[in-house]
Amino acid sequence: MKRTLGTCYYPEHWTEDIWAEDAARMADLGLTWVRIGEFAWSRLEPAPGDLQFGWLDRAFDTLAQTGLKIVLGTPTATPPRWMLERHPDMLAVDAQGRARGFGSRRHYCFSHDGYRAEAVRITALLAERYGRHPALGAWQTDNEYGCHDTVLSYSEAARRAFRDWLAQRYQSPDALNRAWGNVFWSMEYRDFDEIELPNLTVTEPNPAHAMDFRRFSSDQVARFNAAQVETIRAHSDAPISHNYMGRITEFDHFATGRQLDIATWDSYPLGFLEDRLEEADAHKRRYARQGDPDFQAFHHDLYRSVGHGRWWVMEQQPGPVNWAPHNPAPLPGMIRFWTWEAFAHGAEAVCYFRWRQAPFAQEQMHAGLLRPDHAEAVGHAEVAAVAADLTAAQDVETTKAPVALIFDYQAAWSWDVQPQGRGCDYFRLVFEVYRGLRKLGLSIDILPPDTRDFTDYDLILAPGLDMPPPDLIPAIAVSGAQALFGPRFGSKTDAFAIPVPLPPAISGLDAVVARVETLRPDMPVPVTGGGAITLWREHLEGGAQVLDRDADGLPVLLRAGSLHYLGGWPDPTYLARVLTRLAGAAGVLVRELPDDIRIRQSGPTLFIFNHGPDPVEFDGTRIPPAGFLRR
Repeated sequence: MKRTLGTCYYPEHWTEDIWAEDAARMADLGLTWVRIGEFAWSRLEPAPGDLQFGWLDRAFDTLAQTGLKIVLGTPTATPPRWMLERHPDMLAVDAQGRARGFGSRRHYCFSHDGYRAEAVRITALLAERYGRHPALGAWQTDNEYGCHDTVLSYSEAARRAFRDWLAQRYQSPDALNRAWGNVFWSMEYRDFDEIELPNLTVTEPNPAHAMDFRRFSSDQVARFNAAQVETIRAHSDAPISHNYMGRITEFDHFATGRQLDIATWDSYPLGFLEDRLEEADAHKRRYARQGDPDFQAFHHDLYRSVGHGRWWVMEQQPGPVNWAPHNPAPLPGMIRFWTWEAFAHGAEAVCYFRWRQAPFAQEQMHAGLLRPDHAEAVGHAEVAAVAADLTAAQDVETTKAPVALIFDYQAAWSWDVQPQGRGCDYFRLVFEVYRGLRKLGLSIDILPPDTRDFTDYDLILAPGLDMPPPDLIPAIAVSGAQALFGPRFGSKTDAFAIPVPLPPAISGLDAVVARVETLRPDMPVPVTGGGAITLWREHLEGGAQVLDRDADGLPVLLRAGSLHYLGGWPDPTYLARVLTRLAGAAGVLVRELPDDIRIRQSGPTLFIFNHGPDPVEFDGTRIPPAGFLRR
């Protein structure tokens, strides 16, 4: 498949006399795609029923005249001000009971049926009008579900919907009481209408209550998205996408992904380094102008799975952004570097946010490919270089990796509900394992927990999966791959209780987690041979083969055949030892890489990326900062 480039454009922000020039400049730059419309509701319908599609018709025609293909976004992330007069109770409410009001974006509650109907209505109008337009190439539903902490809402609409969701799930209050263990602290309910949302309680709510609220909230996102998808499909055959974000785990992306044709995500390497990673200051300084070496790659691999192999970067950072604690400019060459990293992981398209920097409103300090005065910004030349690369280079093949890493959004919710120790975060654990694999030169596929076909994988890892599906272990075992489970694997039932038999309850592995403790970051427990266990530590009993013990003589790593269990959170040194041992047993080649180097095998092509600020010698070649090689 040919790799392509695009940009995000807002014709409603600019006078019509420059649209044709913009479109011609986009085409001359080598762009194929242009996303429009996702924030334009107030211009499409300035008053209830006053539909103004003429300007969008002209924008479609202008862009199409230069051969550009359009991604049309539904504008439901930014309902206009008059919508609140029609539905004054549509706003989301935060955990402190405060309405999250108008004046920015994402000001709606997923559970509000009235607003959901309005979203379907505007989506239907757009689909009917543009669904068969020859310039339409794809759709985008809404924009960045979950951004700004907008999945969990404690509104009256959410309360009513949650009660109904619980009634359908449990059928009777007695069944719910048994499942949640409400006999504890006299929390039993006589009727579903007695159940409140799990906020504003004196101390922590029942974790089963909080967990079901997370499940419900995720289902509401999927329900909201499905309504738009169904509406679009009635009028259009163009593929449908949604643009996810980095480290947003409040809803199940696999669930929405099953409704869609393409997964996209919005990649902001410098902003995410500052805003979404718990790393030391020295790490953030070193990569301040390049981004973390593994964070973008992790999401590339995640969204390749969410999209069933089809995925794009819908918004690629083209320069300094405006929303992180610090907003440095990228090193020269980084926009080209990030684009090729995405292609190496299988992206079909990379689109840059945005075409022209806005001189007004909240994102006026966010760089674009053009400056506000229409002159070319720094990133423009780098995109031109990528376009030239694509003309000259062979296409990139995407093949199955030898290593599978399971990622489960439900585990992220349960860890958040009951972390047991500060810093015990599911995403962080999985990401550290991913980073450890990458440091060994391995390519990785990230898979959902309902995967049952592990054919051709040599190594499978399921860290932190505390509520695994019952048929996951047999599916992994029958594959014959080397497998690593834990910590915390199988530690909760679906009702958020400790299971009996005690975890990890892996068939064939004689092991029991007899006790759990969480450790201060400054009190790691050394492991014999090097490295340590930190944060989360399990005291293991049983007859399984012990591969590693800690300084107290307690088992840390157990084995039964190809199945392994890790009873703690490994530091990077011990993690590298564990992963190297398992890769060796699996017959997977590992390579000692310099700290800043990462590699990705894409079919017959090996990509080598230098993420550091200094040149690196690797395999006899000097790779400059922001440099990469194809072999």
